Amino acid sequence: MMAAADPSAGTTPDDPGGSGMSIRSGTMEVRLARTAAEIDASQALRYRVFYEEMSANPTPEMARRSRDFDDFDAQCDHLLVLDHGRGEGAASVVGTYRLIRRSAAARHGGFYSAAEYDIAKLVALPGEILELGRSCVDAAYRNRPTMQLLWRGIAEYVFHHSIGLMFGCASLPGTDTAALALPLSYLHHYHLAPEPLRPRALESRYVAMEILPREAIQPLRAVADLPPLIKGYLRLGGFVGDGAVVDEQFNTTDICIIVKTELVTDKYFKHYERRSREG
Repeated sequence: MMAAADPSAGTTPDDPGGSGMSIRSGTMEVRLARTAAEIDASQALRYRVFYEEMSANPTPEMARRSRDFDDFDAQCDHLLVLDHGRGEGAASVVGTYRLIRRSAAARHGGFYSAAEYDIAKLVALPGEILELGRSCVDAAYRNRPTMQLLWRGIAEYVFHHSIGLMFGCASLPGTDTAALALPLSYLHHYHLAPEPLRPRALESRYVAMEILPREAIQPLRAVADLPPLIKGYLRLGGFVGDGAVVDEQFNTTDICIIVKTELVTDKYFKHYERRSREG
């Protein structure tokens, strides 16, 4: 993860996602941010999770405003989970995901992940691609129903925009790669992306993931050590890129995740699309 100058966070894309998507479940709703105030609420949630809870290092301006922001925020779509039982407006935002398509990346001059990985192979693919990032959920809502609702929102977005591939940086807590030897080695040996799709960490930031030999790995134990978000990507058929990146600002070790949506359509997206229709 990285931070940059204030992007004038009070803006939204001209056509926020274009889908008009809204999925409800009880008091909960998932949809795209529609106003500057909702984007501000997502940045406030990100600050609470990344900086106050996970001890990332904010810039002075971030600390002053208690907001996580960078200059991608004004160009992308912000997926929100809202609990209307908490009220309306900013108070209802309990989860968020940042979605960057080709058009948003073009407006910015590139994808966020390009600061850590060579993603030229992904960018060269035909069709629409989607970068996922800045995922966080309020501590009181880290449960299966909230995550399922969040993924139903992503599914709707993927269907609407005919997205063929999703990717992004996902994080393991901490910067001591020796302490992360088991999960990093497991990801390298068991989930390395096919060469035509394989991003590689930039040489200046490259950290080898193959710390332990394959025969020294106990897969069940390794999976247990993975953060829930990364386990979720793997359940969707996800792959990882070559090499990890240490992010000192966010106190994390990052990997690049790639998910071909054709691999997950029957397994996951159709399931939740069907449930949303039946509900």
